[in-house]
Amino acid sequence: MTVQQPNSFRTGPDERGHFGIYGGRFVAETLMPLILDLERAYNEAKADPKFQKEMDGHLASYVGRPSPLYFAERMTQHIRKTASGLSDGGAKIYFKREELNHTGAHKVNNVLGQIMLAKRMGKNRIIAETGAGMHGVATATLCAKFGLPCIVYMGAVDVERQKPNVLRMRMLGAEVRPVQSGARTLKDAMNEALRDWVTNVADTFYCIGTVAGPHPYPAMVRDFQSIIGRETREQMLAAEGCLPDSLIACIGGGPAAMGLFHPFLDERAIEIYGVEAAGHGIPSGQHAASIAGGRPGVLHGNRTYLLMDSDGQIVEAHSISAGLDYPGIGPEHSWLNDMGRVKFLSVTDDEAVAAFQLCSKLEGIIPALESAHALAKVPELAAQKPKDHLMVVNLSGRGDKDLASVEAFLESKK
Repeated sequence: MTVQQPNSFRTGPDERGHFGIYGGRFVAETLMPLILDLERAYNEAKADPKFQKEMDGHLASYVGRPSPLYFAERMTQHIRKTASGLSDGGAKIYFKREELNHTGAHKVNNVLGQIMLAKRMGKNRIIAETGAGMHGVATATLCAKFGLPCIVYMGAVDVERQKPNVLRMRMLGAEVRPVQSGARTLKDAMNEALRDWVTNVADTFYCIGTVAGPHPYPAMVRDFQSIIGRETREQMLAAEGCLPDSLIACIGGGPAAMGLFHPFLDERAIEIYGVEAAGHGIPSGQHAASIAGGRPGVLHGNRTYLLMDSDGQIVEAHSISAGLDYPGIGPEHSWLNDMGRVKFLSVTDDEAVAAFQLCSKLEGIIPALESAHALAKVPELAAQKPKDHLMVVNLSGRGDKDLASVEAFLESKK
């Protein structure tokens, strides 16, 4: 296990799964043997060239990697035109096109690794949680490919607002279990999945979709997603002959963001921005911005920034984006915030929907509402940069699943 070094942002977590004060393993005693088995199996798999070779083969022939790095010419021109008079600049915008992966999002990168690990461990029953449905779809897809039964826990509210993905999961053979407790969204789906795991320890593998949960999940999911940043590095060098100057990604738990950020963390000159969901606005209390509106606490097996009331009880999150509608953030993101390496911003529902529309009309790319949160900050940030500034936005998923939600939101504004 690597140990964090003071001169690097890339070597954590420590042997106990901590990034500074964040992370760790806060789980029921019943789960500790499973967590330790998982850590051992993952460390062995990382050291096994055959595991990586097989994974690389599936990433290329099944997932469709590498995903393109795309110069968003019309958005770049739009920002420069809008900024004219304010400055002579306007960054050159690139999209990392994760929405072109098989299943339509970044989630499949991590799920492939975890399902291969489950098979390696002899676990023949897969469970997962999902919010926007993309992690559930990716898990159902890989379970179908490898012939494994799949159960996906999904908040009842998300089942309604993400019906296309529910239909996809069921078509792929997965059982979707609506969760009626709490706010009936992502947090509650994760609660139910953890309960299932405790009950069925012998044959069940819990495929977590984000860089949160008990160690080793935050580091493991990050490692599987880091292919995003590694590809971006190579592709930017090929396209421009240098590394990007800034990176932007949306953050709920934060797997897509961490996948892009991690390979660049020690390039101190590169600016890195994570964009949280501000919902109806931070002052309203109806948001999902854990860094902007939360404080450290423990949930779902790890210590991280959480939305809590004065008594330490978890406050329900709100975002128009089901994938960002979670009252916490990955522990490594919390640490990077405290260290000042990543700057966290926030975007309201209104701003995200406007960016959703702008990207669709300018680039012919309908982004996920999650990705639209990152896109909403691009005009503001890019307008302040010179024309030779290279900015990469992680387009983490496609927006087919969100069309009904956006239509309803726009109708409500009339």
